[in-house]
Amino acid sequence: MAKKKTKTETKENTTEKVTPNLSVGVVGSGSFATAIVKMLLENSKLVHWCVRNEYVKGAIEQRGHNPSYLTAVNFNTKNLRITTDINELVTACDVIVLATPSIYLADTMEKMTCDYSGKIFISAIKGIVPKVNDVVAYYLKDQFNISLKNQAVLAGPCHAEEVAMERLSYITIATVENDTCEQLKALFSSDFIKVKTSTDILGNEYSAIVKNIYAIGAGIASGLGYGDNFTAVFVSNAVREMESFLETIYEAPRDVNESAYLGDLLVTAYSLFSRNRNLGNLIGKGYTVKSAIQSMNMIAEGYYAADSIYNTSKEKKIDTPIIDTIHAILYEGKSAEKQFKKLIQKLD
Repeated sequence: MAKKKTKTETKENTTEKVTPNLSVGVVGSGSFATAIVKMLLENSKLVHWCVRNEYVKGAIEQRGHNPSYLTAVNFNTKNLRITTDINELVTACDVIVLATPSIYLADTMEKMTCDYSGKIFISAIKGIVPKVNDVVAYYLKDQFNISLKNQAVLAGPCHAEEVAMERLSYITIATVENDTCEQLKALFSSDFIKVKTSTDILGNEYSAIVKNIYAIGAGIASGLGYGDNFTAVFVSNAVREMESFLETIYEAPRDVNESAYLGDLLVTAYSLFSRNRNLGNLIGKGYTVKSAIQSMNMIAEGYYAADSIYNTSKEKKIDTPIIDTIHAILYEGKSAEKQFKKLIQKLD
């Protein structure tokens, strides 16, 4: 018997090409921001791009590529409007994709003084905003009065590096209203980007955050010498723990076996492109947390999220032994080897 579809059951791309009539911009100049600009240029004749400083702006304008991230991706700069001023970008755009690291979002957004009423803000950020200790959706709602109807969440599974190589990748766009989803879908769909849609906006955002914490754990396990058999058990327990967390935090009809949840967890836990897995791997091999973080040239969002998610799980009395273990290693100075030996007894 075929499984009955839920309200959040996703819809795959149609083959019909729709040219979007929304002006769009990207805020951020890291690897995922660069990949998003590449995605958008498949359909949009002009993409606005707000980068961190004049050096990055000048380098892209002169060389046609990001000087620090995904340097193999070459842009036709005639199709870009690059700025360092978020107000310039927001004023020019109907849709604004936020793709900065979560720890820098508040500093970036607080410079926004222009009229942003009626604009759609898409969060491609998979982390907690430290200044308010909350997810991006609530940060935008509480600090800027941007309602959830004017927000969207862009979820995976999607690594920037594979987008750069135009390997087939999947994203999920979550919004409160289906009509908004369909408009945004046309912006991102292409031969190598397949887009699914969902109305579970907060569930998608939280799952994108917690999967980074689990990916750190998978990396620690690898660094400690655990093999594929253990990792499979670890990840299967992690998805059940994630489901319990999501149901408590934001109850909605969802299937965690869909790609936006389980698929994103799998690729982040297993892929060598995963910065969170790589951080965990270094810790498992004996690096201190501080030295592991300092050795990476990109930000592992899972580290910053682990403390907030741990505190939330304690406050809501959610049983999260994996998150507890990762938190003990990252924030309490506990031995990774000893903590994983304890965790083994709790997995099934």
